[in-house]
Formats: sequence, C-alpha cells, structure tokens
Amino acid sequence: MKLEHVAGRVWVYPHDPDPEAIGASVGVVADERGSVLIDAGNGPAHGREVRRAIEAAGLPEPRWLVFTHHHWDHTWGAGGWEGVEVVAHASATAILAAEAERPWSHQYLRDQVVANPKLGPSFRARALAVPDFSELRIVVPDTTFEETLTLPTGVRLRYVGGRHAPDSIVAVDPESDVMLVGDCYYPPPFHLRTEDDTTDFGMARRLLREGHAYYVDSHSEPRKMR
Repeated sequence: MKLEHVAGRVWVYPHDPDPEAIGASVGVVADERGSVLIDAGNGPAHGREVRRAIEAAGLPEPRWLVFTHHHWDHTWGAGGWEGVEVVAHASATAILAAEAERPWSHQYLRDQVVANPKLGPSFRARALAVPDFSELRIVVPDTTFEETLTLPTGVRLRYVGGRHAPDSIVAVDPESDVMLVGDCYYPPPFHLRTEDDTTDFGMARRLLREGHAYYVDSHSEPRKMR
C-alpha cells in the first residue's frame, strides 16, 4: 500500500480493511525538520511497510513517533525505528514496560487463549502480524506528558483518556487542520468489553465540536468535515 494524502502536510498509511487482521493506520505529519509518525503499526513487518511507503513518497525521515495509546496494533511496529523520539502519555510507560516483560511467542499466545478464550481475536491477529517473535521489540516512550505537549514541528498532543485505553491521546496538526484520534472513542477491547460498552459518542461529539476540517481514526477512512 501507499501513503494517502489527507490535507496539507498530513498523510496516512491506510488501515487493513480485514477486521481480523487488526491493522491500524499510521499517520505521518511531514515536515522538513523531521516528520512525526502517529502510531507505529502492529508489528515489525508493518513498520517496514510504512518506512518503505514514506521513502517512496519522498517525505522527510521521521524524528518523532507518537503513540496514541499503548495497544499492540499501534505500538508493536516501533522497534524498527532507530533514532526517533517516542512520545506518549505518562501512563503508557508502566503498561508498555509490563508488556515488554511478557514471554511473547506463538506458544504463549496459544496458552493465553486457552486460559481466556476472549483473547482469541486479538491474539490470533498478533500471530498473523508477527510471524517471527524474535523480531519483536516493545518500546517504552522516551518523552511523556500529562495533559498537553506541542512538538517542535507544531503538532499538538492532548490527553483524552476514555474507556478504550486509559492513556489515549489525540494529535492535531493546526497547519493542516487535521485531528488524528487513534481509537479514543471506541469501546474497550473485546476481552474487556461488557454488553453495556459502546462507542463513546459523548467523546466523539466533543472532538467534532472543535471543528477541524479532517478527522482520522485508526480503523476507518479519513473523514472530511468541511
């Protein structure tokens, strides 16, 4: 796949349309001072695909990698990005450090699904995304923040939290009038979800009231609002 231009200096490597693959999109805010990656993909192979797409598009080398939240399909591709500054909400550090300590392997995935069958969809997708777990390196952030942070290129990061992940943030490129929201208004992951959990429409409405020209979540096409 190729990068798709959204607006201004914002590009997106598209999400995988196969819901069983759980392949989140990756945003790129291109800047001559160094591009900003928004999420890292779901594994080393995904990360390499994104790198090739950035090179093919002739965009500047990334200098920052922002995690919209800690979930594997947004962070497991980070290990191949040497020399970037990884940025996330402060609460992501302990979560990712704990994830890095788990003995990830295909056998471990099978054992976990036997113990908790609700993990099946996620863990089967992880097995597809990472054929060789010796390649996987879970990365903890270099830089964290509590409420807001503005990167040197002007990209603004803001903590929003929510039920999908406690560390969810959104990223806004004011120059392009684009907000990248990750999965922040989605319900919790399947294995944590109750029958009362739905899309957080309240959060979605609050973000829409900000009136950006484009909104990009991680598992849908970018939405042009005006």
